[in-house]
Amino acid sequence: MTEIFKGSFTQQEPIPDDGIAAALEVMRSGRLHRYNLAEGEIGETGLLEREFAAYLGAKYALAVASGGYALATALRAVGVGPGDKVLTNAFTLAPVPGSIASIGAVPVFVGVTAGLTIDLDDLAAKADQAKVLMLSHMRGHLCDMDRLMAICGQAGITVIEDCAHTMGAAWNGRASGRDGLIGCYSTQTYKHMNSGEGGFLVTDDDEVMARATILSGSYMLYERNGTVPPPDMFERVKYDTPNVSGRMDHLRAAILRPQLQMLDSQCAAWNARYECVEQGLRGTPGLTVIDRPTEEKYVGSSIQFLLLDWTSEAIADVLTRCRKRGVELKWFGGAEPTGFTSRYDSWRYAPSEPMPETDRILRGIIDMRLPLTFSLEDCALIARIIRAEVGAVWQAT
Repeated sequence: MTEIFKGSFTQQEPIPDDGIAAALEVMRSGRLHRYNLAEGEIGETGLLEREFAAYLGAKYALAVASGGYALATALRAVGVGPGDKVLTNAFTLAPVPGSIASIGAVPVFVGVTAGLTIDLDDLAAKADQAKVLMLSHMRGHLCDMDRLMAICGQAGITVIEDCAHTMGAAWNGRASGRDGLIGCYSTQTYKHMNSGEGGFLVTDDDEVMARATILSGSYMLYERNGTVPPPDMFERVKYDTPNVSGRMDHLRAAILRPQLQMLDSQCAAWNARYECVEQGLRGTPGLTVIDRPTEEKYVGSSIQFLLLDWTSEAIADVLTRCRKRGVELKWFGGAEPTGFTSRYDSWRYAPSEPMPETDRILRGIIDMRLPLTFSLEDCALIARIIRAEVGAVWQAT
């Protein structure tokens, strides 16, 4: 009898009861705007900023409207402007080059390795082309951050980390987002905390935080933020820093605060599911599992594998066969963008040169979400289905 998976790949866990209760309290107050506070009140958003900064060991945290907004704000805060070049991963999601293009800057794409991380040799070769690297920890894969920071330090490159998929992850014991000058995070529904949309920017730099706070739309009410640089820093930057409003509100902060308290246990639950699927896929003919470095503490909220050097027709056959059995796989190698999958040459607003080895890797990347609504038994079933269908197509080709 053919096994069928009947779960949903887009169904998230419910918001914790504490978050629902706190959100109701905010709604009853009518004071959703982050700066609408009673005398002496910190508010949900300010409290969340303090708690998120403490969780990461950062001096400052700024809660904003989305992860993409955090990225663009980070670029503006370090002085990137129209026409400036910014290094970034060829393997990433569209909001990353989109944030660069949104301020008139120009992405310079850096290749991807078979470990799905930025190609550090290619980065070193291109280090003289830009003064900023927007590093995307795409799909939760961390590169050798020690070597990356050495390359960037030698070249005078400022590093901004896109940690949309690595909240709760670490490299050599250092939390993801804490190697670069700025770390940016997302709380969009499919990330590690869920507020529908939302995000954070963290830094230890006084001027960066002052500029980011004003950019976010503080209206000179910055003293009401949760983590605040010295007043003289705001005086230095307030007249030449534009307001590009993108604040987080108290409602979303109320939803997120209990989730932050649960984050480590949630990450452990994701990793249990990831390891179950990974174990089930190992040894499948024609399929390459991504080995994780020992220095990496990852969060397995999704899993990727490679069908290297397969034809497009064979990969499409695998996807169709798995879909018929209830398993939704996404392919980053398609010629046209589909849903959230796209390639660096899909973004025609950003000039690019072909990268043959990167193109080979991208053509083989298969991606799958692992929501916590899946049980371990579900994950074992999903792995069996993928293994069987990959094997069937491999044997036929």
